[in-house]
Amino acid sequence: MAVKQLSVFIENKHGRLSEAIKGIAESEVNIRALSIGDSTDYGIVRMIVSDLEKARNLLGENVLSKVTSVVAVKMDDRGGALYKILKTLEDAQINLMYTYAFTSNKEFGAFVVLRVNDVETTEKLLADKGFELVTDEEISN
Repeated sequence: MAVKQLSVFIENKHGRLSEAIKGIAESEVNIRALSIGDSTDYGIVRMIVSDLEKARNLLGENVLSKVTSVVAVKMDDRGGALYKILKTLEDAQINLMYTYAFTSNKEFGAFVVLRVNDVETTEKLLADKGFELVTDEEISN
């Protein structure tokens, strides 16, 4: 059930981000969630897209990219919702490497993306605790 995330490594220089995702922008691939972490020399753009393989092909061979399995969890779009998920992971001693969240329309609420060492264990824990996991298809729709 893990969601596939596309990570793109981009030199931290003016115009590189728009240059890297130009092909995605011109296609019918939808970027559903995006997070950028940077350092002095490069940035890591993490994306969940509607068509992973097409997006990766559109980036071209000159852009270093990687596909990673992450856990996506639906949560209420209100204060405290994220804390409940994070506290559950903490109590189970699951290490969280990074996270980012995004909202959808009011009908679907908000989502949090979790990068953990053990996706399968994390998914089982969260499902057992009553959290609703989200699939690639659900995010893309």
